[in-house]
Amino acid sequence: VQLQASGGGLLQAGDSLRLSCSASGRTDVMRVMGWFRQAPGSEREFVAAIIWSGGSTYYGDSAKGRFTISRDTAKNTVYLQMNSLKPEDSAVYYCAAKPRDLVITFPSYEYWGQGTQVTVSS
Repeated sequence: VQLQASGGGLLQAGDSLRLSCSASGRTDVMRVMGWFRQAPGSEREFVAAIIWSGGSTYYGDSAKGRFTISRDTAKNTVYLQMNSLKPEDSAVYYCAAKPRDLVITFPSYEYWGQGTQVTVSS
């Protein structure tokens, strides 16, 4: 499966942004779709994940209450709606896919997109 993330940009604190991740190829391996982010000098951090078939969602602590993950199965696309953005949300955001719904909060996903930069100024 090939993943293409898009939607990043330069924003101000308090703004909202929606990231998209389009999938192509072997979409049958997309049991779980996740979003991770990585700031310079930091480890890759879990943001959110969604079970493709049932729609169950999971969030990292930094995302709870502000971010929403969703998917459009007809378009093979997963979204990350981010509200009330903070400067500490600045990072490269990656979408990822894995064929099994185990340890979904760890970056042990088989398939990764190229990342999209989100920068939030104060």
